Amino acid sequence: MTADLPDHITALIGKPQYRVSANFPVERSYGFNTLAATENGNPLYWDDDVAAELTGGMTMPVSTLSLWMRPHRWEPGADEELVALKVHFDLKEQLGLPEAIMSDNTLILHAPVRPGDVISHHQVLRSVSGPKTTKLGSGRFWVIDIEYHNQDGDLVGVESYTGFGYRRTEEVAP
Repeated sequence: MTADLPDHITALIGKPQYRVSANFPVERSYGFNTLAATENGNPLYWDDDVAAELTGGMTMPVSTLSLWMRPHRWEPGADEELVALKVHFDLKEQLGLPEAIMSDNTLILHAPVRPGDVISHHQVLRSVSGPKTTKLGSGRFWVIDIEYHNQDGDLVGVESYTGFGYRRTEEVAP
């Protein structure tokens, strides 16, 4: 934590925000689309008998976990455009940092996700750095965790994102 952060941002560190439950259950077709796009022929995901033998039933490819936190850009009744990683966009706005990149992404799995599960998640701001200057510009790094649970409340995974919000540095002519 840094002393130069606004109090309202410091107060959010470590607190769950934006609790959301997916409005549709995990669908096997999403897994098939991901597997086809990556040409992943692992029989664990394609063959029901192999899945039953190895994991007690069909599971979703691990790379699909974040699909269940990504809203459609529009849904009936939504007042505004829906975005994933809302904490990230909040930080950009509140800190006056119009540009941003994700510099790291880590996924830790705790339990398999199966077709029919209903995944909920919330975001946790873990840290915000002091001011930094990189080749991109001047800004701050932040770490946001997405904690995923199934319909039984079991933790199925934690995805961590490290972002860098910044203002572009004006190039100086030689």
